[in-house]
Amino acid sequence: MFRNSGYLGTRGIPLPRKGNAMSETILKLEHITKVYHNGTVANRDISIDFKKGEIHSIVGENGAGKSTLMKIIFGIENASDGTVTYKGQEVHFSSSMDAIKAGIGMVHQHFMLIPTLTVAQNIVLGMEPTKSGIFIDYKTAVEKTRALNEKYNFDVDVTKKVSELSVGEKQKVEILKTLYRNAEVIILDEPTSVLTPQETEKLFRELEGFRQAGHTILFISHKLNEVKQISDRITVMRNGESRGTYNNADITLDDLTALIIGRELVTGYDDKKTEQKETRPILRVENVKKVVDNIPVLKDVSFTVKSGEILGIAGVQGNGQDHLIRAITGLTSMNEGKILLDGKDITKLSIKKKRACGIAYIPEDRMEDGSALDGSVSDNIVSTYYDREPFSGKVFIHQKQIDQEADRLIQTFSVKTQSNKTKVGSLSGGNIQKVVVAREYNTHPLCMIAEQPTHGIDIGSAEFIHMRLIDMRNAGAAVLLVSADLDEIMSLSDRILVVYDGQIVGYFKNLKGLTREELGYYMLGVKRHTDEELGGALND
Repeated sequence: MFRNSGYLGTRGIPLPRKGNAMSETILKLEHITKVYHNGTVANRDISIDFKKGEIHSIVGENGAGKSTLMKIIFGIENASDGTVTYKGQEVHFSSSMDAIKAGIGMVHQHFMLIPTLTVAQNIVLGMEPTKSGIFIDYKTAVEKTRALNEKYNFDVDVTKKVSELSVGEKQKVEILKTLYRNAEVIILDEPTSVLTPQETEKLFRELEGFRQAGHTILFISHKLNEVKQISDRITVMRNGESRGTYNNADITLDDLTALIIGRELVTGYDDKKTEQKETRPILRVENVKKVVDNIPVLKDVSFTVKSGEILGIAGVQGNGQDHLIRAITGLTSMNEGKILLDGKDITKLSIKKKRACGIAYIPEDRMEDGSALDGSVSDNIVSTYYDREPFSGKVFIHQKQIDQEADRLIQTFSVKTQSNKTKVGSLSGGNIQKVVVAREYNTHPLCMIAEQPTHGIDIGSAEFIHMRLIDMRNAGAAVLLVSADLDEIMSLSDRILVVYDGQIVGYFKNLKGLTREELGYYMLGVKRHTDEELGGALND
């Protein structure tokens, strides 16, 4: 997954560290244990101290207890045992508002912004300046948020509506919200998951500025190369326990990986791919156009995915990829264009008929679109083919065969669950994703569409899912991989397309020498291939 084990950043160099010796402890966790009502132990006897003016990363697999620990710090959850000390005083936050008032802020992985409001309105929401103590003073709100924006060199137009911003700008607005509330400790949950390399590099420079100003950053990420670039210290969590806190300079990327997953990680996938002697077009997308609210979101998109290959589509979130995938899978209609599967026109077929023709789909949102959270693992794992033999007869469903198949897939895909009857919603994100992938993989599709297949999951689960996609490729399936993670795109793909503003702007047939930074320029719309070059996406 990672191309090196050195101390590398997104541009191949570590960020400089200047001054600001870390000595004063601002936040301290002592013997924190969290046991939920169902008996699940999320955290077990965890003790960590966080220094004023440091960037402290917390890493671990999904289900390791990171999120629960952050929720305890931020007042969303209460610890079953142990103490939280902030600025020398033991604290008991009853809600996130208590934590915010105390000076702790959190930027969630999924933005908590209101698209129809301006940047300034989002930043001051709940703490609006008023006239005469009654009326909201919007002019003062703009002045205050603009001053804050300039202080931290964020370069965001505070009068714009959030719906008009890029993903990177939205990230900045979330951070400005915490700074407006005078946060001294800022928790960042997967802050780079949808950013380009250029946006990530800029964010890291800004975080370094916060560090120099005395803010403490708690950085949660599965991207260990970025963790190594940005951190002063790193705490590793595994199975709800702390595996130690390490100075960044004292631990290698390989050692960090081994602590997290208990073994070495696959470092590349090229040697896992088998050479395909014969290929043929499987999925052909021709001149697809889509208009939403009078705005073109797909502009004449055409490409082909062949048997025995992984075609990667890279792009910043919100540039039409979701509309494209929903059009191909039949979740939404399109205004113009044609979808062919193995030579058959499937444009107007229902979702069920498209699946019957050989399409499988791993959706971006495993919680909303990929699973029924109240359903069992067994029900979810066969939900797209339960009506086929041997799982269904002419009248009755054969539950015994379904349960046997579920148990087989649970074992094959290493799903951590008490039984096949466990509700999917009680599993960790990584294990829910494994259930989704197991279900789609088990249909043996002609074409697998994988949309952000490892978003927000740990490196061990991500590696496992990557290998399953390669297995399908090697078996002759066509795999369409849509991802904002450039490491994922570059390590798995045989060819790469870049989507920007609803159209294909980059096509890379030969990936040798291609860098993340070069792809980033196309993702930002700075560079674009000629129409002649882009024609290869459909005809090669």
